[in-house]
Amino acid sequence: MPRYNTPFEIHVHGQLALVNDATFESVQEALRPLWKYAGAKNLADAAESAYEDEPGIRFNSPEHLLQMCWTVAGDDDFRQVLDEVCMNLNEIASAGAAFEVTFYDTEFDGEEEDPPQEGESRDDFVMLFVGPNPAAIMQVQRDLLVQDLVGMMERHFDGAELGGVVAEVDKLFAQRFDALVSSLEIGKPPRGPGGGFGGGHGGGRKPRHLH
Repeated sequence: MPRYNTPFEIHVHGQLALVNDATFESVQEALRPLWKYAGAKNLADAAESAYEDEPGIRFNSPEHLLQMCWTVAGDDDFRQVLDEVCMNLNEIASAGAAFEVTFYDTEFDGEEEDPPQEGESRDDFVMLFVGPNPAAIMQVQRDLLVQDLVGMMERHFDGAELGGVVAEVDKLFAQRFDALVSSLEIGKPPRGPGGGFGGGHGGGRKPRHLH
């Protein structure tokens, strides 16, 4: 059933490489919490985004890819849906991947002529990580962190000077992985800010559509 007067427009954006034997049916089952949340009867009914200029949810069978650029109306309870979807996608992923999820506060829509003058926007931005195993997930997290750090520090240092910084990042992730193995939770990626499925929050409003 359609959702009305919801506090957020939620945009999910990313691409995931799937195992070679992934089928539309297996993708549909993995995304079941997502399309049921949207009030659809199946993935095909929910695949279209709320915005016509967004591709929506696409399963590229020849390339074994799941591609998402999809917006749905929702509330904070969508976060639980994301946890379930991530667990499901881990089962059909062939490599680690990151998904960007942006919550836009509909009461602070920049396109409105008379936006609210009081209070603060509840916009939020979360990075989700999925993959076939913890090592694949951590590799994606590591690569994104290195990219961000190098991009920021190259404003002040030559790229050739940053090898030590990258080495320290690698050391931190190696320690995290060793701790994960030692805790006998090899099948459960670490969770919480900065690890596992959740990534943290971003400040300021992000562009409404991420293409």
